[in-house]
Amino acid sequence: MANTPNIVFIHTDQQRGDCLSCEGHPVLETPTMDNIACNGVRLSRFYAGCPICVAARRSILIGQSPQKHGIISNANREIPDSVATLPGTLRQHGYQTYHVGRDFHQHPRRKLYGFDDNELVTGPQQAHFSEYQEWFARNCPPGSENQGHWQAGIMHNDWTARPWHLDEHLHPTNWTVDRAMRFLKRRDPTRSFFLSVGFVAPHPPLQPPQFYFDRYLRTGVPDPAVGDWATADWGHQRDHVAPDKVVLNAEQALTVRAAYYAAINHVDTVLRRLVMGIGGRNLSDTMFVFVSDHGEMLGDHYCWRKSRPFEGAARVPFLIAAPAHFGLERGLEVEAPASHHDIMPTLLDMLDIPIPETVDGRSLYPLLRGERAPWRDAVHIENGGYQHALTDGRQKFIWDPVTGEELVFDLVNDPQELHNLSQNADRKDLVEAWRKRLIDALRERPEGFVKAGRLQTVPKYAGVIPWPTNRETEPARG
Repeated sequence: MANTPNIVFIHTDQQRGDCLSCEGHPVLETPTMDNIACNGVRLSRFYAGCPICVAARRSILIGQSPQKHGIISNANREIPDSVATLPGTLRQHGYQTYHVGRDFHQHPRRKLYGFDDNELVTGPQQAHFSEYQEWFARNCPPGSENQGHWQAGIMHNDWTARPWHLDEHLHPTNWTVDRAMRFLKRRDPTRSFFLSVGFVAPHPPLQPPQFYFDRYLRTGVPDPAVGDWATADWGHQRDHVAPDKVVLNAEQALTVRAAYYAAINHVDTVLRRLVMGIGGRNLSDTMFVFVSDHGEMLGDHYCWRKSRPFEGAARVPFLIAAPAHFGLERGLEVEAPASHHDIMPTLLDMLDIPIPETVDGRSLYPLLRGERAPWRDAVHIENGGYQHALTDGRQKFIWDPVTGEELVFDLVNDPQELHNLSQNADRKDLVEAWRKRLIDALRERPEGFVKAGRLQTVPKYAGVIPWPTNRETEPARG
């Protein structure tokens, strides 16, 4: 295969789609990420089909929607050997495949799934080996061995924030880029590479270095978006899986939001070392891809964390820049509704590699070239026990399968989802049209969301779709 550029696949954890300065964010600075967008294409309506870690990362890894692979929560299971993976397919076609940093929630956790090798950033609570933890224990100051990223009194998924308490080079964000740079020195120079670089930030625990933390505490951060339909207990009442215990006063919320932006700014700064390092190694034939697995509510509509189908949690950044011969339209913004399962077929299509039949995503390549091409009408968003949603990026319909509540938003005129249109008399036809589309999307689901052609509430259901057969292994094309 002649078309073999190097690929640097960069993924953050829990970064909102609006958290790029090229998106017009009022305070956040992301010049490195912006540079990828400026030299490539930005998808402004890219959504997590299931806005939570395990489900979203599986979609990236195997090119399947959550509705096909069946993981609609942080439940996990092994990927069958008959299901193609992105790194595995690239490896079969001659690529050296390597991963550093935040992993893809493989199960079992260190299974390679097509990577030649990996070096992981995970906490000591995980029952497997972590290269970062071993390195940290060897390099931290004496007596600090138990004061690392996950051991300094801030818990995973906690909403306490404070500055990183050790030298910055010990921070997992810095370590991740250091190991990526190390790979560039040690790689096989006779093969093209697929380098996956995963950052744990801005996922909690929120411990950005002091310099970045102070920057956003000093400049201030925007207030959360609160819809006229939301009440202070709205999120608690609708947290059907694990009640959201996050209750912050105004000062705490400001501190957390500042730390969140600081963590992204920190990633962007150290990422520049990697981008510049590749340029300095005469690796001009390199493609850059940037994405996050899901976003973060960050106090919007009185909600924190991820899981929900609102813009804060469900919409994520997706950027791609490639060598000139791929014909991508530089600086293009693509508004087509896309999702994580479209990444694998897009990259394979660009490389002239046949797309495996187990993949149900679609190639974005024609759209990246600025062509008018047929595309899906909407993305389906869900997370087990929370709301279902459909969006085309211009409007969004949300349905709660436990309460039956419906929400409709005009994202063009109301991008922060402040005004629910579902009860507006002049929008009845719009609501009914979206409702019918969701009925069609859920008609075959075994949970019983549709009965007699109508949406049916379901008191409780699991985080894995109980399909009678394993749809993960079934052909989606071919």
